[in-house]
Amino acid sequence: MRILLVSSAFNSLTQRVFVELRDRGHLVDVQLALNDDALRDAVRRHAPELIVAPMLTSAIPVDVWSAHTCLIVHPGPVGDRGPSSLDWALHEGARQWGVTVLQADAVMDGGDVWATVPCAVPAGITKSGLYRGEISDAALEAVLLAVDRVARGDYVPRRQADLPAAGRTRPYFGQSLRRIDWRRDGTAAVLRALRAADSQPGVADELCGAEWFLHGGNPEYRLRGCPGELLATRAGAVCRATADGAVWIPEMRARKRPGGQAGIKLPAVLALGALLPELPELPELTGLPGLPDPSESDTAVDGGSWTGIRYREDESVGVLDFVFPGGAMSTDHCRRLLAAYRAACARPTSVLVLGGGREFFSNGINLHVIEAAADPAEESWANIQAMDDLVEAVLTTTDRITVAALGGNAAAGGVMLALAADEVWCRSGVVLNPHYRLMGLYGSEYWTYTLPRRVGTDAARRLTQEALPVSATTARMLGLVDRIVHCGPQDFAGQVRTLAAQLAAGVARLPAAPQRTRPANDRSVTPLSAYREAELARMRGIFFDPEAPYHALRRAFVRKSRPTANPEQFSALPGAATLRS
Repeated sequence: MRILLVSSAFNSLTQRVFVELRDRGHLVDVQLALNDDALRDAVRRHAPELIVAPMLTSAIPVDVWSAHTCLIVHPGPVGDRGPSSLDWALHEGARQWGVTVLQADAVMDGGDVWATVPCAVPAGITKSGLYRGEISDAALEAVLLAVDRVARGDYVPRRQADLPAAGRTRPYFGQSLRRIDWRRDGTAAVLRALRAADSQPGVADELCGAEWFLHGGNPEYRLRGCPGELLATRAGAVCRATADGAVWIPEMRARKRPGGQAGIKLPAVLALGALLPELPELPELTGLPGLPDPSESDTAVDGGSWTGIRYREDESVGVLDFVFPGGAMSTDHCRRLLAAYRAACARPTSVLVLGGGREFFSNGINLHVIEAAADPAEESWANIQAMDDLVEAVLTTTDRITVAALGGNAAAGGVMLALAADEVWCRSGVVLNPHYRLMGLYGSEYWTYTLPRRVGTDAARRLTQEALPVSATTARMLGLVDRIVHCGPQDFAGQVRTLAAQLAAGVARLPAAPQRTRPANDRSVTPLSAYREAELARMRGIFFDPEAPYHALRRAFVRKSRPTANPEQFSALPGAATLRS
């Protein structure tokens, strides 16, 4: 079927629907919802049999939906209406939610129902985590079901008025509903507000004499203080006292002043800058020898105080998990993770898992921190070298089997970080973007060595030049991924531990400990250092050229500039001909 995806942004859900429909042989084109005329032109050009809108913040013109079947993906159960579905779900503490695929008509979210799929809302989940996880899984299932029903031609969608759930249109979840009263609100209430706004729009607040949006929140179980006061810092985050405890706030964004430029999300310590009072810097609770142990802190349901990097060991399996906001890895993130990785390699394990959580694995260098730097070129250069150092450490580990476990999406240098491991395991819902071109970069992280070695020279060229996402299934067929783990987001960590234990048991039966022989260690082939030097030479030329497109593309990305044209990678979509062919 020829399908046109219409979306306000090529976000994670749109990418997942795109790759999964293509995997199933559909001819899929993409049009960003720039304006009504642009959509009309796209419909005329592509003559779609079906229009699907995975994420839409504006209405489809009446002349389009009245002439074509247009399916809208709404992140809520049947009867839920309005633009802030997930915000209300988390605000009200829903334990079950769902996704509904509706036919566009004159009533927003009021059209006939083509499919609806329920999903759980895990305790303590953030809005972005829920959206990329359980909602993404349910949305894909609902979209595939609806597309099959449209293709069959004999299915009659159900009128909402005929369904048990009564229609309920809820208002936009504005900042007045998100407000935190630090003097009265306890930790649970504060976390509920922060987690329902973690990625966007954030929670408007005042701190250190300035106005901010707060992004993300994690509980602190030991520190206490006067409600509202800052207590400590850790790994770029600030700890702030609540009425009955404290929370860690990892990121902040300056509120736009009249006539001024919008702020960008940054690690809280960096955002506050000189406004930050003198506070104790607490060490990261990685759980690695020589560093503070999580067991030293008071424990709670999540195992203790918040930390961005955590190591767990079970007999001969070590798991080094890390969570960085948005999957972006700054220079500091890379250096901290490298130190933890080296410490993990000193442990007596035969299998070391990197990742294993449900969030983003990695999206490469941190463009927000780079944009905020006094010299973005210098910070870009420091960041890419720190990424390379980390990738090199993984790539040259030969005394144990390394596994990159991707429970969430990965892109650019984050994909190449995964490829440095001996094995790559992906949850079935993961989407990979193994390219750099859309940010005007050549790329580093040893990709010119690892990517062709896994998929071949021709496929490596297509992946990096076409700059399109691939599903876990396609990645497995290409050789990017060694194993697909079919499970929900909440089950991935447990599945990985079980599989890693089985792998370690197999290693134990070998006559000797694993010694991974890599082609790069053979002097008859190009040494690893040559790949790094060649890649960095290209990257340095881009970073320090003020006219390089990278700088404008980076700025537009971090400041969320609205695109004025459809991205060029969609202009020559090969229809149903996927990378697998």
